[in-house]
Amino acid sequence: MTNHQVYLGLGSNLGQRKELIQKAIALIDERIGTVTRQSSLIETEPWGFESSHKFLNGVILCETTLTPREVLNETQKIERELGRKKKTTLNSQLSTLNYKDRPVDIDILLYDDLKVDEPDLKIPHPLMHQRDFVMIPLKEIITNL
Repeated sequence: MTNHQVYLGLGSNLGQRKELIQKAIALIDERIGTVTRQSSLIETEPWGFESSHKFLNGVILCETTLTPREVLNETQKIERELGRKKKTTLNSQLSTLNYKDRPVDIDILLYDDLKVDEPDLKIPHPLMHQRDFVMIPLKEIITNL
C-alpha cells in the first residue's frame, strides 16, 4: 500500500479547545495514519461569521493509505465524536457558506499533489489561501509550498 501525504487543518472555538484538538490529532493518528508533523497552535478571530469565541488553529501532516474520500469520512466521524453537530458544506460555487461556532473542525487542505473537485470534497481546499489561520501553520510544517 502506498503512503500518501495529507495536510489537515484543525480548529476549535468551543469548549476545551486545546484538549479537543489534541484528542482529534490522537484519533487521526489512530484511524487515518501516522501524524508526522504538527504546527504550533495559533489563536485567531472567527472567519466568515461573528462570534465572541476565538479559535485555536493548527495544521498537521499525516501519512495515510486511505483515499481522499476515506479521509473525509473519517475526519467527519471524528468531528461528530468530539461534539460537532453539522459540517458546513461548500457548494460548487462556494456561495452558500454557513459558518458556526464548533468544538472541532477538520479540513483536508492538501493530499499529495492530487486535485479533487466534487460537490462535497475539494482538494486543494479552495479557500485556504485566503485564510491566515491555515497558511501560517501550514507554512510552519510544509516542505514544498
